Amino acid sequence: MAPKRLLLVGEGNFSFAAALSQTLDSNSRITATCLQGPSDLASDPVALENLRGLQERGTDVRFGVDCTRLADVFEPHDRGFDRIYFNFPHCGRKAGIAENRKLLAKFFQSSADVLAKDGEVHMALCRGQGGTPADKPTREWDNSWQVVGMAALGGFILSDVHPFSCESVPGYKCTGYRRQNKTFNLEGALNHVFTRSLPFEDSQPRLFRIKLGDQWFSFPEPEALRGKLSRDFLEASSSHPVKTINEKLIAELGKVFPVKRLKCSFPLLPLESSALTFSNCDNLSEVFWINLSANNSNSESLNVGRTQDIEDLLVSFSALSLPRTPERDNKEEAQEELSSQAWVCLRPSLLIHVCAVIQAPDYLPGSLYILSGPVFRKCFVLPFTMPAFHETLFILGLKEKLKENCSQSLLDHLKHILDGFLTQTVLEGSKPSNSVEFIFEANGKDIMINVKSEIFGPDCAKDLNIGCVIIPATNSIHKDHCFMFVSINLDLLAMLVWGISDWRILWTFDSRFLKHFVPGKIEPFQSYSLYPPCYVHDISFWLDEKKKFDELEFHTVARAVSQDTVISVQFLSRFQHPETERVSLCYRMTYQTCDKALSKQQVMLMQCQFRKTIEQQLNLIPR
Repeated sequence: MAPKRLLLVGEGNFSFAAALSQTLDSNSRITATCLQGPSDLASDPVALENLRGLQERGTDVRFGVDCTRLADVFEPHDRGFDRIYFNFPHCGRKAGIAENRKLLAKFFQSSADVLAKDGEVHMALCRGQGGTPADKPTREWDNSWQVVGMAALGGFILSDVHPFSCESVPGYKCTGYRRQNKTFNLEGALNHVFTRSLPFEDSQPRLFRIKLGDQWFSFPEPEALRGKLSRDFLEASSSHPVKTINEKLIAELGKVFPVKRLKCSFPLLPLESSALTFSNCDNLSEVFWINLSANNSNSESLNVGRTQDIEDLLVSFSALSLPRTPERDNKEEAQEELSSQAWVCLRPSLLIHVCAVIQAPDYLPGSLYILSGPVFRKCFVLPFTMPAFHETLFILGLKEKLKENCSQSLLDHLKHILDGFLTQTVLEGSKPSNSVEFIFEANGKDIMINVKSEIFGPDCAKDLNIGCVIIPATNSIHKDHCFMFVSINLDLLAMLVWGISDWRILWTFDSRFLKHFVPGKIEPFQSYSLYPPCYVHDISFWLDEKKKFDELEFHTVARAVSQDTVISVQFLSRFQHPETERVSLCYRMTYQTCDKALSKQQVMLMQCQFRKTIEQQLNLIPR
């Protein structure tokens, strides 16, 4: 749809406005502005001619407009521009890089006041000025105008960049500072298109209420999982890529095996669940623990989560034996003890449901039972490890005499299906960059499902583990049967299929993400946030002499405080004081977003908060 209202700022001789006004349809309106007054243009015949043409076409022309104070120029009812243009901004001949950065920052902050919700800001810059990889050659970051970082101060992300061509606007003649007739070199100039970013969420996590038996409990969403509980990506109404790839996978396997799909419960588990011992989780410290607080309040303020859905999905969880204290007559004291001991955890793997499935009275060997749902696990901050993802689990029970043929058939079909998925987005004429391999683990039975991938660049060319095949010992209930459990990480598979380089964008709340995915089609994903800058901060701290340093918890706190903007936590050095023998560690933190505007100032605040949080929660003393 063509933009209806356009705002042009920093016009020199108004040739851009004049050229643009002749190319737009009659429904579009241009407001052309410049910083100078009418008298400053009196001696410029080109400007006067352009102004005359604009006035004949009814174009709104305004003088003395400071592009860094647009809210002062336009009343609230006169704002909501669909597009704002600022071509080749510059503070002046002698202005340095720092001054031009300030101009850009103030302009973007000002533009946020008058731009429509889905509007765009177009900024043309000379070659190298922007400081993005799109510039050829690319200047050093400190020697550029850092346009993406300056735009972030106004809440904007770079969504597109393409060559700037004067030919596309016939008649446009760029001028030097203060309308000097001297033009400048436009070879390699780029037009940068910015759009609004979603803001970061406030610091308060969502609060959920659940009902167990006849009692209500509440619990906050863990900060490291903010925005990741109860998202319903796999529900029937969803168009999310993890759901699409899951449905395709199940449909293909359903052509070979009889399929039985099971409904997955909300991912809470009792503290003493024996299933945790069979969860493919190496260490219980990787589990997210939650304390349920007894709460029978009917306050609507607590119903931030989808309370009714949580109630419906917790049928299997109602068997949890919450501690009771019959010896106590005091109801309040009993409730207090109940509340303090009602600890649960979030499901680290769907494998915890295996025993319940194969021990159910109606279980039928030979059918392929399927469970799909979100799982949660603490993990180190690494490019392809995720604290929350969607898993699909295939459970196949076989008679011993059919073991070899059926198990090999499942593996062959699974490899064929996965290979087919991973070649759908290969560009015509290029070779497939992904291949599936089954690698036997040390026990000689279990199998890792790896993908050799180069689609994320040479730095990420490695074997990515997207799942596993587990062949357990004989089950006591089905002694004459053997079993195979196949677990697939749907998030990582979707990333490989669509070429999505950052797992975090799968969890975005930005509606532009889902608009990319057309039902029935698989095309390479094109990000709407280009070249987000990285910010690096080092942190040193003294260890608590009485407590072991938990590096996994250190990474988890970094995720929580930064709202998933920390992409790397790198150990740098260890120092032991020669006199006190106290030990200090130093880490390097790298911040970068994939879908939001992140400024240098925001990162500094996050880093300060991180220092406070590790002192409060981990007993580490920042240096």
